Amino acid sequence: MVYPLISLITINFNSTKHTIEFLESAQKLTYPNYEIIVVDNASTQSPQEILTKKFPGIKFIRSQVNLGFAGGNNLGLKIAKGDFLFFLNNDTLLLPNFLEPIVNFMVEHPEVGMASPKVLYADEVTIQYAGAISINFLGRGRRIGLLEKDIGQYDYISETDLGHGAALIVPKAIIQKVGPMPELFFLYYEEHDWCEQVKRHGYKMYYLGNSKIVHKESISTGGNEGYLKVYYLNRNRLLFMRRNFKGTKRITGLIFYTIFAFPKKLVGYLLKGKFDLAGAIVSGFYWNLKNPCR
Repeated sequence: MVYPLISLITINFNSTKHTIEFLESAQKLTYPNYEIIVVDNASTQSPQEILTKKFPGIKFIRSQVNLGFAGGNNLGLKIAKGDFLFFLNNDTLLLPNFLEPIVNFMVEHPEVGMASPKVLYADEVTIQYAGAISINFLGRGRRIGLLEKDIGQYDYISETDLGHGAALIVPKAIIQKVGPMPELFFLYYEEHDWCEQVKRHGYKMYYLGNSKIVHKESISTGGNEGYLKVYYLNRNRLLFMRRNFKGTKRITGLIFYTIFAFPKKLVGYLLKGKFDLAGAIVSGFYWNLKNPCR
């Protein structure tokens, strides 16, 4: 087997405990040729001393401002030396042998632009991702296998529509052709937009079910709503549609959101007395009215 250099890139933002656990799992990897880049996205207190003392082999970068998910990853990309860049959430846990089948597949399939392994929730038996269906004209996609118990039913390799932002490998050569992760989104939908860019350049997306990682995100996280989450999810849902849909699909999607989805969400928040979240969705909608999608 060929062992190209793999750059593992992760972002820390006020979550040093997760980053330490991620790095501890990375130390156990059996793959012989990788580097680890930790980007601190302007945490309240810099974890540099803690992390570099405990893990002296890592490359550490601290941004003075919060660059968002895409911006933080792109900052790490600037110093990455790997032939492949593996973008990993800092709340993931890496299994010792998870890299070998992924790297082997990517080396043997240069037509593949991006790939993600199976992703399990923290209980290590509930599936979070086993491939995904493209985002439709309503701005909604669908993860395959979501919330199913993992009994090996998705232990296969297949082409898919979307990768998973918590674990996404990309050849450096593809990034040089397509460009880095789009920073316009800041938070949410950026990896989906990037996937679409890669596909438009003629490359394929793959789900690699012969490898898996654990993502410590709670199964119930989707119910935890805050201003920033509501704002960026709604702002970027529209932004994604504007950037990636054309013709009838674009018009239909934008009309549906404006006439049905937006008023329904807005009224729902108002009736529940969640006026801050009502303001968030209005702000996200207004942002799209006054800003080009570039």
